[in-house]
Amino acid sequence: MNDANPLTPFALAARPVLICFSHLRWDFVCQRPQHLMSRFAESHRLFFWEEAIPTDHHLPYLEFHAFPGTAVQAIRPRVPAAWAPEDQARALTQLLDQMMGVAGIHRPVLWFYTPMMWPIAAHVESAAVVYDCMDELSAFRFAPPDLAANETALMAAADVVFTGGHSIYEAKAGRHANIHPFPSSVDTTHFARARSAGQEPADQAGLPGPRLGYYGVIDERLDLSLVAALAAAHPDWSVVMIGPLAKIGPEDLPRAPNLHWLGQRGYDQLPAYLSGWDVALMPFAMNQATRFISPTKTPEYLAGGVQVVSTPVRDVVRHYGDLASVRIAADADGFVRACEEALAAKGRPGWRDQADQLLADLSWDNTFRQMRTLLDAAAARRRHGPQVVISLSAPRIRRGVRKYDVTICGAGFAGSVLARQFAEVSGKRVLLADRRDHVAGNAFDCLDAAGILIHRYGPHIFHTNSDDVFDWLGRFTEWRPYEHRVLARVGDKSVPMPINRDTLNALYGLDMRSEAEAQAFLARQAQPMDKIRTSRDVVVNAIGTDLYETFFQGYTRKQWGLDPSQLDKSVTARVPTRTNTDDRYFTDKHQAMPREGYTRMFERMLDHPGIDLALGTDFHDLEPSDRGALTVYTGPIDAYFGHRFGTLPYRSLQFVHETLDQARFQPVGVVNFPSEDVPYTRITEYKHLTGQRHAKTSISYEYPSAEGDPYYPIPRPENHELFRRYDALAAAEPNVIFAGRLGSYRYYNMDQVVGQALAIHRRLTARQAGTAAMAPLA
Repeated sequence: MNDANPLTPFALAARPVLICFSHLRWDFVCQRPQHLMSRFAESHRLFFWEEAIPTDHHLPYLEFHAFPGTAVQAIRPRVPAAWAPEDQARALTQLLDQMMGVAGIHRPVLWFYTPMMWPIAAHVESAAVVYDCMDELSAFRFAPPDLAANETALMAAADVVFTGGHSIYEAKAGRHANIHPFPSSVDTTHFARARSAGQEPADQAGLPGPRLGYYGVIDERLDLSLVAALAAAHPDWSVVMIGPLAKIGPEDLPRAPNLHWLGQRGYDQLPAYLSGWDVALMPFAMNQATRFISPTKTPEYLAGGVQVVSTPVRDVVRHYGDLASVRIAADADGFVRACEEALAAKGRPGWRDQADQLLADLSWDNTFRQMRTLLDAAAARRRHGPQVVISLSAPRIRRGVRKYDVTICGAGFAGSVLARQFAEVSGKRVLLADRRDHVAGNAFDCLDAAGILIHRYGPHIFHTNSDDVFDWLGRFTEWRPYEHRVLARVGDKSVPMPINRDTLNALYGLDMRSEAEAQAFLARQAQPMDKIRTSRDVVVNAIGTDLYETFFQGYTRKQWGLDPSQLDKSVTARVPTRTNTDDRYFTDKHQAMPREGYTRMFERMLDHPGIDLALGTDFHDLEPSDRGALTVYTGPIDAYFGHRFGTLPYRSLQFVHETLDQARFQPVGVVNFPSEDVPYTRITEYKHLTGQRHAKTSISYEYPSAEGDPYYPIPRPENHELFRRYDALAAAEPNVIFAGRLGSYRYYNMDQVVGQALAIHRRLTARQAGTAAMAPLA
């Protein structure tokens, strides 16, 4: 360690420690790390570990740098350039341990801006691990070959993951159970200085106007040919480009008399340059490196009071595309025209008003508070176990631009399918709210701590006979063929379920070899009934009391909290009895699972500029201005009406998830436990469902419950009568649609919900064409 920069003065501090790992120097990082880490430094001892720099020195060492006006200590590791990469990596781990020992650091928070730093710190006992994923670094030029593997390992270890925008959140959401999007905030006061006339920097002040400018890193993310075309189209314009070069050289830059490459400037200087621009530019190339970016400069330009012209970066279109001060253009000719329009609009009154209203909520203080809340919760889970939870209400809503046409409650199948149809087919602006902090409803899947894809709310197996439903969903996922098989544990035997000929042979020690034999056997077991009213009647009438008590009685009592004799006949009528040896649980034409999981499928479904998400937000807490002319409600219908006639009964589920240090636990995806002596109804092993290969396996035990989120409407005559009273209220709500399992108080399979949603949209489009609710958008 460099003796000139000792760390020992900090060793006695009692504050918690946060070590932030970056691939850049502290004084070169973008605004997000500087703003957030400076705030964390007020409550933590903050060490900013920078990327290692090779040196001619024969031994590795650390340099410590303090920055005036901050409480951040930057740590700059140096490793001998002559050493092999693996030796340099070992040296960095040793330097980290040395720094922690000298500074008296125990169980720090580890915060990563790059997965490439994870290997050097993976061994550290930490209070929490944070991955702040600003960009899809693997898509950048010269990305390290081991970046993807390091990110997978970091995702598995992270307690909480933040993303730099919504596009990258949607790309990563299925990889972690506790991931949250945080688009860039803005220091409005700092950049608003550009609105006041002041002394411009000398290297810009002499350039003729109008001036159009860009600041930021200049790398493969910029469309340099577009910049050249802009300069060529208007030689009378001055095009100012500010920023350091990265992975390109000066020889790669287009040259023209009116194209000015000024190099890197400090953060404090940016408002002065911005004050002299008539239009602020975002000339990003549409390539892999920009697919998921959420540029910080958008709100900064707007805070400076400058018109913005951008190429169609997804998050820019989504969050700022409707503003009067922002124009989007996809090619060079369109970009030039957009700049001309921006210049013409500059003198019109009120064009800044929408942007200023939007910027009012985009403060770094708000972002810091929300991140700090999530970090504290993650650290608490480390200390006390998974029962510590956090609910973050952070709506991702664009307000003050154009009113929403449709507001949807619930981001499960019904709500998400309708959101896509309204946005894509009807051209509507849609707000989709869900009180959970994720999309996909109960179908949500995510990687657990071991990196195994699990279904958080129990197994969801897709099957359908509808080509339309299968093809529609297939737009958003590749399908992996999967035929579901279930075993029932009866005594010391595991037998196929639904009951088939093999089940009967195993249970009764028989050797029936034909369907006729099995049919005759079941006919002898059956106890025909004059009138079938209940679930018990259905089963006993078909296969008799013995098989009913073995497979249905105990399981149904556990599942519903009621005896089958108290339930509608539809409950057990859904489970067939077969006389052949087909051991598939379903026999539908299409049986498959989303290859990348349900969550990824939903993310693609909702990836549309016309759809905004308000996750972690109760629909009932939305502001009146967020309610569109049409509402789609997929929550419990009785909750919409404030439980006016009483609460509709639902059955809930509780899950206990476990990861086992073995590759396989059971021979099929699901094993049922019909006996009432076993408290849970089934065990699911998810690798069967997903096809994932992993040295370990994850399972879940399923416990039906009277308390918790509503899963299944309880099918009893008195419940149906209560629902009919609510349904009558719903019929009197002309601009509200009730959909899905909870909105319809009916048990639907996933494909049935999708089919219902598609049919609702078709009917509404046909019936209300030309009315205010479905009129074409202006």
